[in-house]
Amino acid sequence: MKIGLLGGTFDPIHLGHLHLAKKIRDRLCLDKVIFIPTNLPPHKKDIRVTKARHRYDMVRLAIESYKRFEVSDVELKRKGRSYSVETLRHFRKRYGSRAEIFFITGSDSLTALDKWKNLRRILRLCKFIVIKRPGFKIRGSSGEFIVLDIDAKDISSTKIRDRIRNGRDIRDFVPKKVAKYIQKHDLYTS
Repeated sequence: MKIGLLGGTFDPIHLGHLHLAKKIRDRLCLDKVIFIPTNLPPHKKDIRVTKARHRYDMVRLAIESYKRFEVSDVELKRKGRSYSVETLRHFRKRYGSRAEIFFITGSDSLTALDKWKNLRRILRLCKFIVIKRPGFKIRGSSGEFIVLDIDAKDISSTKIRDRIRNGRDIRDFVPKKVAKYIQKHDLYTS
């Protein structure tokens, strides 16, 4: 079995996340892509994050029509900061040693890779899929990473939150059900 793990704050999940997951799934012939909303990301210590239950529910709604997409609450159940090594251990235990586990990240994340908790262990638990992002060079050995150049959508959760705060439409950036959820729960307005 080939499994892609796509972690993130997903605050909110948007069409760019879905586009990326579909492209990676197809290019690597993955059996599934698991979206993993983080609880408290270690690299975003001073940033306010929307309640975990809302972010999880938005991901669930966004992916419900995709057969090979799942959402996991493994990091949300964990108290405190979310570390990739703990998440990878969880999925390695769940799927066993025969499964190929692919950890999906952007080249922007590699700038702080040397600060990741138990990096050597992480590299033994999975294969890194690095998505090229403009302005970020890929450091490290080519044997450590599978580098993909995917035509990413120019969408960011930050821009979506700003649009909502400014009363602008977000329908071109998030799935319809996510837009309705945001409106129903009055998210990102203040």
